[in-house]
Amino acid sequence: MVSNTNRLTANGSCVDGLAPAPTNFFMTIRDIAYWMRSARADARLEQFRQEGQAGSPFDHLYSETHDPFGVELPQYRYQQRKYACLLSMLPQRRYRNILDVGCGLGTFTRKLAPFGEQVLGTDISGEAISQARRLSVRHPNITYAQRNMFDASPTESEFDLIIIADTLYYMNSRTPVALKTLAGTIASKLTPGGLVLIVNHYFFGVDLASRDTREIHDAFRWAPSLDCIAEFRRAFFLVTLLQRAAA
Repeated sequence: MVSNTNRLTANGSCVDGLAPAPTNFFMTIRDIAYWMRSARADARLEQFRQEGQAGSPFDHLYSETHDPFGVELPQYRYQQRKYACLLSMLPQRRYRNILDVGCGLGTFTRKLAPFGEQVLGTDISGEAISQARRLSVRHPNITYAQRNMFDASPTESEFDLIIIADTLYYMNSRTPVALKTLAGTIASKLTPGGLVLIVNHYFFGVDLASRDTREIHDAFRWAPSLDCIAEFRRAFFLVTLLQRAAA
């Protein structure tokens, strides 16, 4: 299901997207192992939180297991196809400054590199950032910084594209107030007319995970300074594309 104000193809991608929309089936039998790997990573994160060890649970996770979520592993089709879908949903233009929030190992950050003059990947995990830097040495227009998504540095450049993919359900607090505050912070980082792409798991619409995703995306849709341009539902994720209103 797609609702939008932009021109779309029959499969819901932008007519002039950054890349063609994939046409192959969204996953294979191997991707069952991908989902299991991701579930184990989430369970391990929760274990680190419960144990109360010093340092970030994400640092412990990335130190313990390289690519804990399996996003770099070529045998899994689902995540790579998902990234191709996201590129097809972004309007084709030259982006001056791109921000990838919660970039992890920088897998999608590197896919964005050909379309931006400068790309910044941020993550709360210093260990993930260190690994992302090593994986991105051939991309001179990418920089990385360890940073919490709530940070609002006064010297930070304004962005004309912000990506927040598979990140917001890891917030410590997802109260309406916290989500409203975050939406305002993200909007303040955009140039007038700049875009933000929000991506989260979305399954059957009525399950708990889908309801959480709907709540997150609605918080951004209701932000006074953001206009919803398009919404895309895929198996198994929801994408909302928003634009900062002109000053």
